[in-house]
Amino acid sequence: MPWTLNDYPSSMKNLNHVTKKKAIDIANSMIDEGYEEGQAIPIAMEQAKEWRQNADDDEIDSYENNGKTIERSEEGKKYESNPGRLEEAEHVEPHDDGWAVKSSNAKRASEVFDKKDDAVERAREIARNKGTSLKIYKQDGSVQDQQSY
Repeated sequence: MPWTLNDYPSSMKNLNHVTKKKAIDIANSMIDEGYEEGQAIPIAMEQAKEWRQNADDDEIDSYENNGKTIERSEEGKKYESNPGRLEEAEHVEPHDDGWAVKSSNAKRASEVFDKKDDAVERAREIARNKGTSLKIYKQDGSVQDQQSY
């Protein structure tokens, strides 16, 4: 069952509205990627709090007014535990729409940014939270940089 602003984990009840909304989006995305709820909730809450601290007022207002809480469809999906995803490095790769942030073995990007610097910043944040590494690629697909956290 997807979490919404009306139905979310009780551990999120003390988050302010916009942080809670962001945490719900992150947690729903993580569940779609195969994380168990017990793993997804604390990671999503921490990432949402960090996003809130680092976001400027315009970004927060825009997300609060326009951001949509992701709804995940249960129909035809199987959610299996994937604790290995926590061990995977984050990658910043060229994408048709800009620059993609994704886990090393993920089939699709978790986020896509217009600017490479924005993608690197987000991937770095995720890698630090997971305690893994970051691999940054050039437009031609070769490795530009690697960092461990």
